[in-house]
Amino acid sequence: MKSMTGYGRGVVNKDGVELTAEVKSVNNRFLDISVKCPRIFLAQEEHIRSIVRTFLTRGHVDVFITLTDRREKEKKYYLDTSAALAYQRAAEELRGIMPGVVDDTSLTFYLRLPDVLRAEENGEADAALVSALEEALSMALSSLTQMRGREGERLKADLMSRVQTVSRLRDAIAARAPLVAEEYRKKLTERIGEYLAGKVDETRILTEAAVFADKCNIDEELTRLSAHIKAFSEIASLAEVGRKLDFLVQEFNRECNTICSKSNDKDITALALDMKNEIEKIREQIQNLE
Repeated sequence: MKSMTGYGRGVVNKDGVELTAEVKSVNNRFLDISVKCPRIFLAQEEHIRSIVRTFLTRGHVDVFITLTDRREKEKKYYLDTSAALAYQRAAEELRGIMPGVVDDTSLTFYLRLPDVLRAEENGEADAALVSALEEALSMALSSLTQMRGREGERLKADLMSRVQTVSRLRDAIAARAPLVAEEYRKKLTERIGEYLAGKVDETRILTEAAVFADKCNIDEELTRLSAHIKAFSEIASLAEVGRKLDFLVQEFNRECNTICSKSNDKDITALALDMKNEIEKIREQIQNLE
């Protein structure tokens, strides 16, 4: 069992290349991957996503890549002559407006102007950069997976504790349920006896009590709850449990709602409402699971 929330970081620093990969994940129904990286890695974005998919199956995942490349390599520059000529024309026009201003322009002056001279970036990352990217990203994802595993174990302990509470409430309801029809029969006998001056038709009382007991019978719901509790423990031991437990908790809720609707007893209703509250807490926690 793993949480969908976590953070991991990986750093590779060798041969003049320093690359850092950071991965953060939060809850999401599906696997949603967002990548932010230097332009030189734009062609590697799908490769980055494929690496993430080998580690994770659910969650919104943000991947951040930062790079410092200190390797000795040939620098290439692009000279934008159109920009330089545009600056020159603007200067000549300004000279006509302000003839008294001393002109101290030079070629170096034009080279320092924005957009006239700019370094050309390599179109794609070379093999050394791709290797550093894969290594750092794998380190970050391994760290993230370990964190998600630790958080998942904490969530599992909390969930199993809450499921045990649901089981105890279910048993308390099961112990109370058989007494409800008998109490109803006694109250009905007293009520009819008061109206009829002590003359009570026992057959009619038994018939009314039987109808009441049938309407309020929750044996099936209690049996299904027992099966769901057992299934929860079995599923919780699997690696990817989020979707399965989410569906199972809906079934928990359905049985609990039926017990509430059938119940004509304040004690059972109170127990069922406590159970419903516990089930809601379980449902909230499951949203964090992969």
